[in-house]
Amino acid sequence: MSKQDLRNSSVPYTPLPQNPNHQNVVILPVYYHRSNQNHRCLRRCITFSGVFILLSAAVFLFYPSDPTLQLVLLKLNHIGVNSSHKLTLDLTFSLTIRVRNRDFFSLDYEKLVVSVGYRGRELGVVSSDGGRVRARGSSYVNATLDLDGYEVVHDVIYLISDLAKGVIPFDTTTKVDGDLGLFLFKIPLQAKVSCEVYVSTNNQTITRQDCYAEVRNQF
Repeated sequence: MSKQDLRNSSVPYTPLPQNPNHQNVVILPVYYHRSNQNHRCLRRCITFSGVFILLSAAVFLFYPSDPTLQLVLLKLNHIGVNSSHKLTLDLTFSLTIRVRNRDFFSLDYEKLVVSVGYRGRELGVVSSDGGRVRARGSSYVNATLDLDGYEVVHDVIYLISDLAKGVIPFDTTTKVDGDLGLFLFKIPLQAKVSCEVYVSTNNQTITRQDCYAEVRNQF
C-alpha cells in the first residue's frame, strides 16, 4: 500500500470501556512511632550523667589532700653575746606552727620537726610530740628552741649589720609526717614547708616571710 492510500484510509476509533469497579489506590509509607525509644534513650543519658557527676563529686571530696603548714610565730625571746674565748651567741626561740587538715577525715601525726638557720647555717632543730587534727580543722603546735654557745665567727659581720637594721632573717624548715584515717585504711601523708622569715628585734614579731611547700602523698 502506497503512502497516498494510507492517507485516504480511515480507521474508526473505539474508546476502551470504563470499568465501573475501578478504584484509585494511594500507597502511603509506613511510619514507626519512636517516642518510647527516644524516652528510654533520654532516661539512660540522664542516669549515666547523674552517676558520673556523683562519682566525680565523691572523688573530689574524699581524695586525700596535703596538710598545710604555716609558721605563725617565731619570737626571739633572748639573745646574748659571749666573748670570753670565742664570739658566741645564746639564743632562745618560741615557735608556733599551724597544721591545717583540709580533708573530711582526721589526720594523726607522729611528730612535727622544725629547724632554724641563719645565713644558710643551721642553728638547731626542735621537735614536738604527735597529735590529731580533726577533719577540716586546724591545730597549733608550740615549741621552744634553746641555743647556747652558737659560734658567729663567720657571720659576725652579717649579724652586726642585721642588728643595726633591726631585722634578722632566719631560715626555717617544718616537716610533719602523719596518717589520714580513710574509713578502715591509713593513708600516709607528708608535708614540708621552707620559709625565709624576717624577725624584728624591736617587737620580736615576724615582719615578712616567704615560704614554699614540698608535699608528697605516699600512696
